[in-house]
Amino acid sequence: MASHRKPRTKVRTTTPAVGLTTAALASVTLLSTQSATAAPAEPKPAVEEVQQKVDALYRQAGAATQEYNRAKAASTSQQTKVDTLLSDVAKRTEKINEARRALGSYAAAQYRNGGIGPAATFFLADNPQGYFDQSRLMDRATERQQRSVTEFRTQQASAAKKRAEAVKSLETLTETQATLASSKKDVQTKLTEARGLLSRLTAEEKARLAELERKKEAEAKEKAAKLAARQAAEAKERAEAEEKAREEAAKESGGGSGTGSGTGTAPGSGSGSGTDSGYAAKAEKVLAFARAQIGKPYVWGASGPSSYDCSGLTQAAWREAGVTLPRTTWDQVEFGTRVATSDLKPGDLVFFYDDISHVGIYKGDGMMIHAPKPGANVREESIYYMPIYGSVRPA
Repeated sequence: MASHRKPRTKVRTTTPAVGLTTAALASVTLLSTQSATAAPAEPKPAVEEVQQKVDALYRQAGAATQEYNRAKAASTSQQTKVDTLLSDVAKRTEKINEARRALGSYAAAQYRNGGIGPAATFFLADNPQGYFDQSRLMDRATERQQRSVTEFRTQQASAAKKRAEAVKSLETLTETQATLASSKKDVQTKLTEARGLLSRLTAEEKARLAELERKKEAEAKEKAAKLAARQAAEAKERAEAEEKAREEAAKESGGGSGTGSGTGTAPGSGSGSGTDSGYAAKAEKVLAFARAQIGKPYVWGASGPSSYDCSGLTQAAWREAGVTLPRTTWDQVEFGTRVATSDLKPGDLVFFYDDISHVGIYKGDGMMIHAPKPGANVREESIYYMPIYGSVRPA
């Protein structure tokens, strides 16, 4: 029997609040888990660390600048060589064309004559004497042809050799230019990184950095003053010793004995004095030029007249004294005579860091004139501001 019971109506129950709460709890749990497992943020470096990093980047940029200068000098030299070779190849090619035209004219003449043999020429001649005259002319013509052929082959071989040299030089130039581009990119990368570190400093941190720089400069000046005092004392001792030696020599000369010894002393002293005065005259020109550049900006790769890098300034300054220095610090340190720091004289070159990436011109009293680094101008500074590598007397 069919059931007459009314079917139940299904009631749909919704619990949006519960579902939302569950999702929120899950999100909070996930965020809490992520926060717990996330690596802690790196602590901001101290100002002293920033100073060390920036100094290191500037030094690395200085080394890259020297690499750039070397590549640029090599590129310029190589470009001149390539241009000379290409010009030479063009001239030799023109000579080949001249020889080819001469050979072409001989070939055309032979074709017009039909290549008649000597026997036929003899029988066709108006008289025997005419034949012999023509034969001698032909012999001379043949000699000219042979010389033309020889000249053609010589010019052809020479041009091929020069062309091969030009191709090799072009390959070298391409490699040098690639090094130039790489060094330029390296310099720019280091400087960008240094500027980035400095730009992230707060005003307070920048003030602290400036204070550290002042302290560093003061310590360097104190060392320079000690060197100046030591050099002055040594100079005084030398002057007193020389004066005493002159007085003793005068006494011996007046007594009529020891003439040979006195004569020997005088030339030696005169020679040393002449050498010193000659160098001093050059150094005066060098320092006069360097002082005139004070205030001009440091620009890497620059050698004047409106801006300089360190080796560009030293090169330009010594050029004023008639001395041609190489372009890079690495080559300048090999130029001239090495001298100890205690024996420095005005005009000497002082080099810095183990990689010899910086140089300045000694002006006396422990001070130098140099083009320091990007963002700074040519200025006077203590030679003890940076670690000294060694010194050179260029002339």
